[in-house]
Amino acid sequence: MSEHFYSVEQVAERLGLHVRTIRGYVRDGRLPAVRIGKQYRIAHEDLEAFTGRPVPAPPGETDRRQRHSEVSSIVEIDGVSAETADRLTILLVGSATNGRPGDERLRIETAYDRERARMKIIVLGGLGATARLLDYVEGVLSS
Repeated sequence: MSEHFYSVEQVAERLGLHVRTIRGYVRDGRLPAVRIGKQYRIAHEDLEAFTGRPVPAPPGETDRRQRHSEVSSIVEIDGVSAETADRLTILLVGSATNGRPGDERLRIETAYDRERARMKIIVLGGLGATARLLDYVEGVLSS
């Protein structure tokens, strides 16, 4: 059974025809449709059978099915030496550039305030890669 139904307007747009033409095809029985309330709905498979060709998925439908997640993290570290901040920056930039295959590339910014001995790390990227990166930070800070 079809997972996707089109409105008459969507079918008309996809086929480059007028809405009245599509309604006529439906009324004549040339294009199978289901009436829901006052509107017709045309199944994806019926539209393909009507045109005799595969009909590509509507724009955005394949995008909805592909899950995407991204994390934005801001880490502030107080009481960190300039040397440790440099080590962390090198580790983080190296990790972001040489991630695991299939990982989204991480975007990293670091800033160090010498007067306050405070470091700020901004990480943007995928869930798993960000979690691993934060584990690295914890490892450096706990040693």
